[in-house]
Amino acid sequence: QVQLVESGGGLVQAGGSLRLSCAASGRFFSINSMGWYRQPPGEQRELVATLTTTITSGGSTNYADSVKGRFTISRDNAKNTVYLQMNSLKPEDTAVYYCNADYTTIMPTQSRRSWGQGTQVTVSS
Repeated sequence: QVQLVESGGGLVQAGGSLRLSCAASGRFFSINSMGWYRQPPGEQRELVATLTTTITSGGSTNYADSVKGRFTISRDNAKNTVYLQMNSLKPEDTAVYYCNADYTTIMPTQSRRSWGQGTQVTVSS
Protein backbone atom coordinates (compact mmCIF):
# COMPACT_ATOMS: atom_id res chain seq x y z
CA GLN A 1 0.00 0.00 0.00
CA VAL A 2 1.13 3.54 -0.74
CA GLN A 3 1.09 6.21 1.93
CA LEU A 4 1.07 9.86 0.87
CA VAL A 5 2.20 12.80 2.99
CA GLU A 6 1.51 16.34 1.79
CA SER A 7 3.19 19.53 2.92
CA GLY A 8 3.54 23.15 1.90
CA GLY A 9 0.07 24.56 2.41
CA GLY A 10 -0.59 27.81 4.23
CA LEU A 11 -1.91 31.35 4.05
CA VAL A 12 -0.82 33.64 1.23
CA GLN A 13 -1.99 36.92 -0.24
CA ALA A 14 -3.52 37.08 -3.69
CA GLY A 15 -0.82 37.13 -6.33
CA GLY A 16 1.55 35.13 -4.17
CA SER A 17 3.00 31.65 -4.60
CA LEU A 18 3.08 28.37 -2.75
CA ARG A 19 4.70 25.03 -3.45
CA LEU A 20 3.02 21.83 -2.34
CA SER A 21 4.89 18.55 -1.96
CA CYS A 22 3.58 15.00 -1.77
CA ALA A 23 5.88 12.13 -0.82
CA ALA A 24 4.88 8.53 -1.46
CA SER A 25 6.14 5.61 0.60
CA GLY A 26 5.33 1.94 1.09
CA ARG A 27 5.55 -1.25 -0.91
CA PHE A 28 4.38 -1.21 -4.52
CA PHE A 29 5.40 -2.43 -7.94
CA SER A 30 5.07 0.96 -9.62
CA ILE A 31 3.44 4.35 -9.25
CA ASN A 32 1.75 5.08 -12.55
CA SER A 33 0.48 8.58 -11.97
CA MET A 34 0.20 11.19 -9.26
CA GLY A 35 -1.99 14.19 -9.04
CA TRP A 36 -3.51 17.02 -7.07
CA TYR A 37 -7.17 17.62 -6.37
CA ARG A 38 -8.79 20.31 -4.27
CA GLN A 39 -12.01 20.78 -2.36
CA PRO A 40 -13.15 24.37 -1.84
CA PRO A 41 -15.39 25.09 1.16
CA GLY A 42 -18.87 23.68 0.57
CA GLU A 43 -17.99 22.25 -2.81
CA GLN A 44 -17.01 18.92 -4.31
CA ARG A 45 -13.47 17.73 -4.83
CA GLU A 46 -12.11 18.72 -8.25
CA LEU A 47 -9.11 17.94 -10.37
CA VAL A 48 -6.21 20.38 -10.31
CA ALA A 49 -3.40 18.61 -12.14
CA THR A 50 -2.13 15.12 -12.86
CA LEU A 51 1.16 13.72 -14.10
CA THR A 52 1.89 10.24 -15.34
CA THR A 53 5.07 8.78 -13.95
CA THR A 54 5.76 5.67 -16.00
CA ILE A 55 8.63 5.63 -18.46
CA THR A 56 6.39 4.67 -21.36
CA SER A 57 3.99 7.56 -20.75
CA GLY A 58 6.78 10.10 -20.81
CA GLY A 59 5.50 12.19 -17.95
CA SER A 60 2.41 13.67 -19.58
CA THR A 61 0.50 16.32 -17.65
CA ASN A 62 -3.10 17.43 -17.42
CA TYR A 63 -4.40 20.65 -15.84
CA ALA A 64 -7.78 22.07 -14.96
CA ASP A 65 -8.58 25.08 -17.15
CA SER A 66 -8.78 27.30 -14.07
CA VAL A 67 -5.10 26.74 -13.20
CA LYS A 68 -3.45 26.50 -16.62
CA GLY A 69 -0.58 28.93 -16.93
CA ARG A 70 -0.42 29.48 -13.16
CA PHE A 71 0.21 26.03 -11.66
CA THR A 72 2.91 23.53 -12.59
CA ILE A 73 3.03 19.89 -11.57
CA SER A 74 6.38 18.12 -11.51
CA ARG A 75 7.94 15.02 -10.04
CA ASP A 76 11.11 13.55 -8.62
CA ASN A 77 10.86 9.85 -9.43
CA ALA A 78 13.90 9.00 -7.31
CA LYS A 79 12.12 10.41 -4.27
CA ASN A 80 8.61 9.28 -5.29
CA THR A 81 7.56 12.87 -4.76
CA VAL A 82 5.27 15.12 -6.75
CA TYR A 83 5.17 18.90 -6.47
CA LEU A 84 2.62 21.55 -7.30
CA GLN A 85 4.04 25.02 -7.88
CA MET A 86 1.23 27.52 -7.55
CA ASN A 87 1.81 31.07 -8.81
CA SER A 88 -0.47 34.08 -9.18
CA LEU A 89 -2.77 32.65 -6.55
CA LYS A 90 -6.35 33.90 -6.37
CA PRO A 91 -8.86 33.82 -3.51
CA GLU A 92 -10.84 31.24 -5.47
CA ASP A 93 -7.88 28.88 -5.18
CA THR A 94 -8.66 28.57 -1.47
CA ALA A 95 -9.31 24.90 -0.73
CA VAL A 96 -8.00 21.76 0.90
CA TYR A 97 -5.54 20.26 -1.56
CA TYR A 98 -5.25 16.48 -1.76
CA CYS A 99 -2.55 14.42 -3.37
CA ASN A 100 -3.32 11.07 -4.94
CA ALA A 101 -1.39 8.24 -6.52
CA ASP A 102 -2.46 5.47 -8.86
CA TYR A 103 -0.17 2.52 -8.36
CA THR A 104 0.27 -1.18 -9.01
CA THR A 105 0.65 -3.57 -6.09
CA ILE A 106 3.37 -6.22 -6.01
CA MET A 107 1.54 -9.50 -5.47
CA PRO A 108 -1.07 -9.93 -6.63
CA THR A 109 -0.67 -7.29 -9.33
CA GLN A 110 -3.59 -4.93 -8.92
CA SER A 111 -4.31 -1.29 -9.58
CA ARG A 112 -4.98 0.84 -6.53
CA ARG A 113 -5.41 4.51 -5.62
CA SER A 114 -4.28 6.25 -2.44
CA TRP A 115 -5.08 9.69 -1.10
CA GLY A 116 -3.18 11.99 1.20
CA GLN A 117 -4.67 13.63 4.25
CA GLY A 118 -4.97 17.05 2.61
CA THR A 119 -3.30 20.40 3.17
CA GLN A 120 -5.09 23.72 3.54
CA VAL A 121 -4.34 26.53 1.12
CA THR A 122 -5.91 29.90 1.92
CA VAL A 123 -5.53 32.89 -0.38
CA SER A 124 -6.51 36.25 1.06
CA SER A 125 -7.68 39.15 -1.09
